[in-house]
Amino acid sequence: MANVISLRNLFVLSLALNVGLLMKLFYKEESHSSNGNDQNTTLPLLISSTSTSTSTSTQSDDEDIIVNLDHGDPTMYETYWRQMGDKTTIVIPGWQSLSYFSDPKNLCWFLEPEFAQQVLRLHQVVGNAVTDDRYVIVGTGSTQLYQAALYALSDPHLDEATSVVSAVPYYSSYPAITDCVKSELHKWAGDANTFNKSGPYIELVTTPNNPDGHLRQSVVNRTGGILMHDLAYYWPQYTPISSIPADHDLMLFTVSKCTGHAGMRIGWALVKDRAVAQKMVKYIELSSIGVSKDSQLRAAKVLKAVSDSSGKEVEESEPFFKFAFHALELRWKQLRHTVQLSGLFSLPEFSSGHCSFLRQNFEPQPAFAWLKCEGEIEDCESFLRGKKIITRSGKHFGVSPKYVRISMLDRDSMYNLFLERLSAIRS
Repeated sequence: MANVISLRNLFVLSLALNVGLLMKLFYKEESHSSNGNDQNTTLPLLISSTSTSTSTSTQSDDEDIIVNLDHGDPTMYETYWRQMGDKTTIVIPGWQSLSYFSDPKNLCWFLEPEFAQQVLRLHQVVGNAVTDDRYVIVGTGSTQLYQAALYALSDPHLDEATSVVSAVPYYSSYPAITDCVKSELHKWAGDANTFNKSGPYIELVTTPNNPDGHLRQSVVNRTGGILMHDLAYYWPQYTPISSIPADHDLMLFTVSKCTGHAGMRIGWALVKDRAVAQKMVKYIELSSIGVSKDSQLRAAKVLKAVSDSSGKEVEESEPFFKFAFHALELRWKQLRHTVQLSGLFSLPEFSSGHCSFLRQNFEPQPAFAWLKCEGEIEDCESFLRGKKIITRSGKHFGVSPKYVRISMLDRDSMYNLFLERLSAIRS
């Protein structure tokens, strides 16, 4: 009992001493203020001292961070979807999605009807693609759809593989995806601008283009050619939407670049020809026996929220495409200003166009910056890597290593750190 009382007394004594010390400091501060000095002198100094210490610590930590903008990981969109709260939340009961089949009567039998409905609705809202008399094919991201399209468009009866081409700078993954299984059906043949081989070919037209953001048209334009249009970035946050919807035989889209949900691994194709659509479905059946129903249902919920926010259905929500547009608009203004001051770099120039969806004129603001190192810097990727900025070299896109591709879609904190690093580089 004596020990308990002793400890309790010590605690009370310690508390009293601390309170007394605080009162003494407060009294001195009051006396100092009453002598006619600025009442905020001491407090701001304390704040300044603390902030300087914190700033120094943060700056030291930031210097150790590797700014990796090699991948187009669309985490910029997290801010918007956090604001949406549970509007895109779904609950899937344990008994649901047991069957392989979503709609046995549909040509694409693993396509969830709700997802198909929301895809068609979104295109109607934005006006970026013709959907009438088209088959909707769902895939595990646009990568699987690209492989399915190659399978469907290649003639198996030819003596040699069908050539696959795209104008430089082309998407860096096209060559690897095309040749990854060493198929006898198709083979990567490089730059469409220099392609002169006779016989059938498949030309990939990515518009807006990844990596440089320019709108593209076919280049080869020869008998025996088949076109595949990758429209992953043909959304109003990236480029003005024409008053005439895209109308091509085979068009690829993906949730990841439209809404930012890359982790869902959901894409879709709009296909005009039934035989091509059937072969694409067959490829997906053989490679993965369909596409995740859970991902399709979640994607349908997200696409519905995007369409709703663009109309009058959810007036209290900020329209998704306006949020994304303004976020990229600010980032591109900041980047162009930083590049202009550096004297070491340059960026593509774009012409302004009218967007029928947003009803305004603006220059394209792509998901990637196609940065060029000017002057004597020959390997831009290595140069920036030395500044702890990871990018993707132009050599992977079929052009000079003086170019690099930089993602514009990372989180604010990483993008701001990138701008800070870039602004510190001067000629």
